[in-house]
Amino acid sequence: MGLTSAIFMASAASSSRFLLRPPFVTFSPNLKIHKICNLSVNRRRRSLIRGERCRRLRCSQVRIEYSTDEEACELVNGVEVLIGEGSDAVAAYLLTAVKNNNGTGVLLLSDIFGFENSATRDFAYRIACNGYNVLLPDLFNGDPWQKERSMALFEPWLDTHTQTARTNIAASIKWMVDEFVAAGISNKLGIIGFCFGGGRVVDVLAEDNDDHFGVGVSFYGTGIQPSIAAKIKVPVLYITGDEDPLCPLQVVEDIEKNNVGGSKVMVFKGRGHGFVHRPTSGEEDKDAEKAFIIMRNWLQNGLVAQVK
Repeated sequence: MGLTSAIFMASAASSSRFLLRPPFVTFSPNLKIHKICNLSVNRRRRSLIRGERCRRLRCSQVRIEYSTDEEACELVNGVEVLIGEGSDAVAAYLLTAVKNNNGTGVLLLSDIFGFENSATRDFAYRIACNGYNVLLPDLFNGDPWQKERSMALFEPWLDTHTQTARTNIAASIKWMVDEFVAAGISNKLGIIGFCFGGGRVVDVLAEDNDDHFGVGVSFYGTGIQPSIAAKIKVPVLYITGDEDPLCPLQVVEDIEKNNVGGSKVMVFKGRGHGFVHRPTSGEEDKDAEKAFIIMRNWLQNGLVAQVK
């Protein structure tokens, strides 16, 4: 079943004007959609709404801060998709804005805790609330890093799962090109990543010889190599904290200084790793909101405004 059918099945009562054409993929319609668009509201209410099942998310039911357009955030549909076939198939979530869909596709790459982690899914829903079609793939074939594991096992886990992630990212990109670009929905795609995924944003854009992507956003990306970043041709927004040991400031600042692809660095003082999608205090919530608005404007200017 294709993307057209997937969106239709996710919300049979919704408008069909944003449905896409084949090619087809299989999916399961049992995706849990229960996230509120505002991140700070999300954390407070998550314990109350976890486990509920519904087909649609009405973002207009909550207050959206920093002048988010509630009309553009009224309805989000979500389905589970399976990219490819057999043992090589990649599981993913596809989230689409139904009302005021801007016709733009965004690939979201998770951190080491995987695509089912609530913090990453919350963020994916919020991006979709702002008009985008977001694909969130499983980078680790159902085996993300678990906090309870011994850190002695981390490097072996990372070594074996990095290539898996690259393979799954490549499959996800091909799927998005087939479904969005070939359908005339998106001429250019966006790519966003957190931590591990933020580092892979750099790798993907450096190898994007077919120019599928128009912009990128790397949140405190790990393992970024300036020599690889130097190959990027499109603007990349790097967001990090000045107290993050996993994303050295010198690396991203050198990339900006060399004007690699029109890159830009936003540094939040006093912030460590993961503060945007995993805020742990009221102050981090405020900076997370600011970072989201910066990212939203970056996507708007780099993707949506370019096709108008």
